[in-house]
Amino acid sequence: MSDPLTELREACHRLLQEAATKAYPGIKLPPTKLSPPPNIEMGELSSTVSYQLARRVSSSPLEIADRITAEIDTDSSDLIESVEAVKGYINFKADNAGFSRLVLETTIREDTEYGFLKTPEPERVMVEHTSANPNGPIHIGNARNSILGASLAEMLKHRGHDVVVHFLVNDMGRQVAMATYGWKLLGKPEPEGRAELWVGTIYASVNVITQLTRLRKQLKKAEAKGRVNEIAELKDEIEEYEIAAKQLRERHKSVYDTLTEKLSHIEDPESGIAALNTAYENNDPETVETVRQLVGYCLEGFEASLGEIGIAFDSFDYESDLVWRKAAEEVLEDLKKTPYVFEDDGALILDCDRVAVDIDLKKRWGLNPDHMIPRLVLVRSDGTTLYTLRDMAYSIWKFGLVDGVINVIGYEQTLAQLQLRLALAALGKTWMGDKQTHYAYEFVKLPGIKMSGRLGRYVTILEVIDRATELAYQEVDERSPHLSDQEKEEIAKIVGYGAVKYTMLSIDPMKTVVFDWKRALDFETNSAPYIQYSHARACNILKKAEATPEADFASLTDIRERRLIMTLAGLPKTFEDAATELKPGNITAYANDLADKFNSFYAALPVLKAETPGLLGARLKLVDAARIVLRNALSVLGIVPPERM
Repeated sequence: MSDPLTELREACHRLLQEAATKAYPGIKLPPTKLSPPPNIEMGELSSTVSYQLARRVSSSPLEIADRITAEIDTDSSDLIESVEAVKGYINFKADNAGFSRLVLETTIREDTEYGFLKTPEPERVMVEHTSANPNGPIHIGNARNSILGASLAEMLKHRGHDVVVHFLVNDMGRQVAMATYGWKLLGKPEPEGRAELWVGTIYASVNVITQLTRLRKQLKKAEAKGRVNEIAELKDEIEEYEIAAKQLRERHKSVYDTLTEKLSHIEDPESGIAALNTAYENNDPETVETVRQLVGYCLEGFEASLGEIGIAFDSFDYESDLVWRKAAEEVLEDLKKTPYVFEDDGALILDCDRVAVDIDLKKRWGLNPDHMIPRLVLVRSDGTTLYTLRDMAYSIWKFGLVDGVINVIGYEQTLAQLQLRLALAALGKTWMGDKQTHYAYEFVKLPGIKMSGRLGRYVTILEVIDRATELAYQEVDERSPHLSDQEKEEIAKIVGYGAVKYTMLSIDPMKTVVFDWKRALDFETNSAPYIQYSHARACNILKKAEATPEADFASLTDIRERRLIMTLAGLPKTFEDAATELKPGNITAYANDLADKFNSFYAALPVLKAETPGLLGARLKLVDAARIVLRNALSVLGIVPPERM
């Protein structure tokens, strides 16, 4: 793929080297960056090489800049119009005809591929994301994981990597066992409504009912003994669960009431849940069939919910499969053969810091050399293992398929992810630790709402996108009343989905997202609707054009045109950096800046009523190139660019 901005930089570097050799024979330029000056009126690119050479040639930067500039021959380049020395800086102004032609014709020719520079070293990469517990719906918090993961996968695919997207199904443990236990009490009925929300209601109902029973028993004992403080605390906790019970009953009356009646006849439901969990861990055929069926309902719901916003998976990997083939036990046995595992009061411990020091991983992985990495408990004193062992086994399995792994997991798992990499290194698989990336992110907050899966309180991703679509419809209806209801609904869905995705991607993953509806659906600045509207505007201009005369690229002299062309030229480098550094936020910022530049151009300069045919042809190509780049930037973010709004 082409990179017009790099071509411009290379032309500047060549002229600088040639001129410096003439001005200072025998001199070789140091590595120097070319950056945009403060104002494009000063040129497209500027060099600080004069400051870098000052000591070597014993002269002032101002004198060096003047001397080198005097030797530059711009006639030898079709991309450079002029060079000027300003306060020691050397500023290059691009040739309007040559650079505009290069940028616009390259963009239009490469079309859907423009900007997506390919890596010289393609790899097989696995992106594991979402991996929500299959005992409730995908909520707004899970959705940030999903949207980030899908965007990373899309960027890496466009970069030329062979990407697979996986979902680890956490089907082991008490939460899934509790949901399954409740479903069996109900007689294993088919789901009602959204399957994952229905499963979540069963899980939360069992939890709330059993907790209320326990708390009320404790309250009676506390009252009998006159423990005032304990009574007050228990009453507060009971009140919270009673509110949750009311909400669950309003959501699914038959589910809650039936479970209440069934559980009232069971003396110790906890032992039943534990027994079911143990049976599943032991691969009991009947239990496996039951649990997998309920988990399957939840996964179908996940696929449907995320499929609504264009997110899909190549594989669902079950944690239980690792347990049943005893993969974690194999890892444990291998770890016990290393010098890094020891016994402490009946527990087996991995000395993570010693692993890091012995293999010199702190410097290699950018860790604080003075920070002591906490030890990792592999097996508790009671003989039970931790999930980290299963994660190790899963990581080793993943590296049998790919060269690199990106785990999109919350920030709170930072230590666990580091310990996992260190365990791989302890096993002699340091390269796996090198090639495994923890893509951490913070939570999402909706003002005034506190989510809790155990109480059945969450704002599902479907609720969020439905609300976004509803608000988008109001905007579309106001701006385009001439469209049919069906057209408005289609556009509102595209805009609403885009607004949710952009909000999640535009904020640094290590910052908490406080979801603001007004900001997310702002048609005027820094939002998906704003960028989508800019794309639709470009499409509309091109539709209205009766013909496209031959372009006079030299006529694109206005500062707004030059700014826009320079921004269009910047997509390849922006994309390359974003894909390499795994920063989709770079793309959102770029797309917003491009929309700003395009709208500034559109507001000030006529396109269809341009003064000359040559200028009309050039501006139409500029609009077409802007349309292509806006579309490409949005598409790599998983956001649909509408042709009308």
